Amino acid sequence: MSISIKINSQNFVLHPHGAMFWSEKSVLLVSDVHLGKISHFRKFGAAVPKHALHKNYIWLDELIHLYKPFNVCFLGDLFHSSINKEWALFENWIARTPAKITLITGNHDIIAPEKFEMLGIDQIEELLVDDFLLTHHPEERAGFFNLCGHIHPSIKLEGYGRQRLKLPCFYKSHKQLILPAFGTFTGTFAMTPSKEDEIFVIADNQVIKV
Repeated sequence: MSISIKINSQNFVLHPHGAMFWSEKSVLLVSDVHLGKISHFRKFGAAVPKHALHKNYIWLDELIHLYKPFNVCFLGDLFHSSINKEWALFENWIARTPAKITLITGNHDIIAPEKFEMLGIDQIEELLVDDFLLTHHPEERAGFFNLCGHIHPSIKLEGYGRQRLKLPCFYKSHKQLILPAFGTFTGTFAMTPSKEDEIFVIADNQVIKV
């Protein structure tokens, strides 16, 4: 189950796959997919099931079918490192995806820009849309609300009987929203929210405000 929120008079849908749809602009925002990471782990002997690398593409296809976005904007760290066997899967996914693709460069995006350009992908350092600033790293800039990634935010929750959960989340502060990592096997960073922050955790295929 998704949650709809409003930021600066614009409507956004937070989806339990970890993506966010900007309704007015028809833009699907996705951060920190880290494609190729599973193949990288397998290459060095990690016992990661081979079928796991298809999960990101299945989720992306589901989101595109659901929202039919004009643009899919990746907020950095699309590919984990250098080109490996998964690049062919990525090329195939691009070829059958009807949406325009934009990549905002992240610290892991070390593949030559020419490779993305050959696939028709626009690669940029940041994107300004009205009073929104889209980046990979969290950034504060006067007059703009920042949509970003990089942190892989999560939140620790405590329940009865000393139960503890660490859940990925959309982390919203006064002038910023940090998206969770979309990719499988990415890890998370536990945030320490203030009273003014809004936290939307992902659990049991739901987005829940806590």
